Amino acid sequence: MTYSLIHNGTVIDGNGRSPLKNGAVLIRDNKIEQVGRKSDLRLPNSDITMLDAQGGFILPGLIDSHVHVIFDGINFMQEMNTPYSLNYYKAMEPMRRTLEAGITAVRDAGGADLGMKQAVEQGLIAGPRMQISITVLSITGGHGDSWLPSGADLSLFPATPGRPSGICDGVAEVRKKVREVLRAGADIIKVCSTGGVLSPTDHPEFTQFSPEELEVMVQEAAYRRGVKVMAHAQGAEGIKNAVRAGIHSIEHGIFVDDEAIELMLERGTFLVPTLLAPLAVLEQAEASGNMPEWGVRKSREVIEIHSENIGKAFKAGVNIAMGTDAGVMKHGTNLRELGLMCNVGLSPMDSLVATTKTAAQCLGWDDRLGTLEAGKLADVIVCQTDPLADIRSLENVDNIRLVVKDGRIVKNLM
Repeated sequence: MTYSLIHNGTVIDGNGRSPLKNGAVLIRDNKIEQVGRKSDLRLPNSDITMLDAQGGFILPGLIDSHVHVIFDGINFMQEMNTPYSLNYYKAMEPMRRTLEAGITAVRDAGGADLGMKQAVEQGLIAGPRMQISITVLSITGGHGDSWLPSGADLSLFPATPGRPSGICDGVAEVRKKVREVLRAGADIIKVCSTGGVLSPTDHPEFTQFSPEELEVMVQEAAYRRGVKVMAHAQGAEGIKNAVRAGIHSIEHGIFVDDEAIELMLERGTFLVPTLLAPLAVLEQAEASGNMPEWGVRKSREVIEIHSENIGKAFKAGVNIAMGTDAGVMKHGTNLRELGLMCNVGLSPMDSLVATTKTAAQCLGWDDRLGTLEAGKLADVIVCQTDPLADIRSLENVDNIRLVVKDGRIVKNLM
């Protein structure tokens, strides 16, 4: 039995409560045992590893609800010339950067297979704890189908031994495809119920999959002890179809309208905005010129309405869970999303809750992660500056001074 005490800091516990000055977190093995003022804690009569926060701010490990760890900035030509197995080795560095940025848990929205998840769990590589969707389900000609008029296929999720193709059409094919993805080890099913920005033959407002097909996905997933479905959903009709079908979270939500917001409030559906995604496409296009014209054009078309509608959904009370689409942009830059969320109406505290408590609820991990509470897993970070005074200070990775995951120190700059 080992004890660690993170002390001499201000605790921001993830629940949205006022910060606690002179706070401390006592960790026993891999779990939080006590949280409070150091003077109020009942310390054990045994050796304790003392971790001085040096007046910094003690937070729960942060959670990104939408990443693609298999990519680290998208370059279609490079992807086409990369052996598929090399991508798994290349992902090791982005996963380490993600963890060192203070993100101790992620939900991978397509690309990572069961081997990548298990490599982290077995300690073979450093990275955040993961939920994986394996691949994305798409109709023929949809967001997950990267066929070009030339006959070339730019698929970012080509079929591999551990990652079946996600293309399926009709209720029977959809049912079988969900079963294949679950067999491959998916923790969650990812579906594209609309078109998207980075797909060559569709548009974000195009509706994909029928209501019946979406309902079958939810049904099949639920048979596996309540596995959930997440939907890439950008157009209003596709968002509403997904919510009505019982899908758990809406990813992107660019054209979410008043009716969709009301449905989400009725059903308790989560919204994962990924405000950083279209911005990253434009930034990468300007920096390197390697983004396709159709991706740049669609990003410019949606970026303003995306921010406007996410702000409207937040003000209405929709559950907002932080997610970035990291992989479109470099991993480790994920926390830029919090500043963007504040730009559309969230307060710094709101954005932190979205990145901790609400994100944990979205992943179904709120019994073990997301807040600093006794009994939860010891995922804890310390940042040097006050994120409530300057939320964008979290974008500086060096500002994250300490990262503890599962009770083990994985970064210590203190």
